[in-house]
Amino acid sequence: MEFVAKPQRLSTASATFDTDFKARLHWSADTDAAIEQRVADILADVQKRGDAAVLEYTARFDGLSAPDMAALELTQADFKAAFDAIPQAQRDALQAAAQRVRSYHEAQKKASGESWSYRDVDGTLLGQKVTPLDRVGIYVPGGKAAYPSSLLMNAIPAHVAGVQEIVMVVPTPVRGSVATGGSGEQAASSRGERNELVLAAAYVAGVTRAFTIGGAQAVAALAYGTATVPQVDKITGPGNAYVASAKKRVFGTVGIDMIAGPSEILVLADGSTPPDWVAMDLFSQAEHDELAQSILLCPDAAYIDAVQEAIDRLLPTLPRAEIIAKSLNGRGALILTRDMEEACAISNRIAPEHLEVSSRDPHRWEPLLRHAGAIFLGAYTSESLGDYCAGPNHVLPTSGTARFSSPLGVYDFQKRSSLIEVSEQGAQVLGTIAAELAYGEGLQAHARAAELRLKDVPPQRAQA
Repeated sequence: MEFVAKPQRLSTASATFDTDFKARLHWSADTDAAIEQRVADILADVQKRGDAAVLEYTARFDGLSAPDMAALELTQADFKAAFDAIPQAQRDALQAAAQRVRSYHEAQKKASGESWSYRDVDGTLLGQKVTPLDRVGIYVPGGKAAYPSSLLMNAIPAHVAGVQEIVMVVPTPVRGSVATGGSGEQAASSRGERNELVLAAAYVAGVTRAFTIGGAQAVAALAYGTATVPQVDKITGPGNAYVASAKKRVFGTVGIDMIAGPSEILVLADGSTPPDWVAMDLFSQAEHDELAQSILLCPDAAYIDAVQEAIDRLLPTLPRAEIIAKSLNGRGALILTRDMEEACAISNRIAPEHLEVSSRDPHRWEPLLRHAGAIFLGAYTSESLGDYCAGPNHVLPTSGTARFSSPLGVYDFQKRSSLIEVSEQGAQVLGTIAAELAYGEGLQAHARAAELRLKDVPPQRAQA
């Protein structure tokens, strides 16, 4: 079956451009009410019944029955066996990618992840203590596809940050099985589809513990803890609508990285890059999901025509052509701009997850780009290199949130504590200031706590 992809053609010179542009960007993050209620029920049940509920939901939703949670835990031996079993080329690629990701995050830690302090003239010490989280949970999708690259991008910065325990959850559904609802009809010894490359990545990245569970029940187990699954301090990693809803609901009990929307790519092109390259880059995000968004901004109409011709020619060669076509038809756009400056301004309005500057001189335009999850400079820098092995993290803000948020990094697995040590001399100055402000706020105990440390303790003021 042949699929056709015709991204919407827009021009900034059109009188209706602004309206059309906003309509094309629109995506609702609202979760279906039925999903929200189901997730709420699952979270409450796991919080109440722990392992028993996790076992029941894993049997029901993944078709994977197990006699106890021990049967769902992956071991370090499993990781090593998987690593040894995959082809040498995959082992080499995993280790090379992991080393680049680790090197980047080590540099990130040195730049911003160290404790610091100073003393002022009266001897008072002020500073900040940076400490890693104790335990984090990493959700690795395992339903429609397997993502060893996502495991590397989540586990390695946690490891670099100094997190001592990294707990992975990954669903391993039984393909073609009938959900049993936890009735035990399925053989207890059955195993879901384990992806060897994911387990090998866990070996390379240093995952501490892992369980073959997924969905809202996995998020609940990590957030609340069960008899078997330890409670974590933060949960990171992507998932489906149930996972996203569960992460939102447990935030506050634990930290989360972000609520990610569909994947996005925006290509700024001056017409100098081979059209086939740009077409394939647009495909690279469209193949993720029918809701993914791929946009081209270019001031050259003839070049946009050439990219559309490349889309028509190359799409039938790809196994995920149907998904790509739905994505490009539903949310894709080829936008003619007046010039590259205007293209940069529109890019800032979009604040894309992935931004490619496919230009002869990308450094000319980079200073104009303020909002993007990751910026890929030059024709040879395909977004896909960032997904796997360039080094910077591929967990990025989506849906315009790059206006105010950042890629996943070492800093997401650290916390900061302020350090304050006031000298006797410093207390004389600071105590007077603090007391005056505390009395102004009507907080007498605050004021007196400061005043009692003064050499000449003033009489207590009357309540205002």
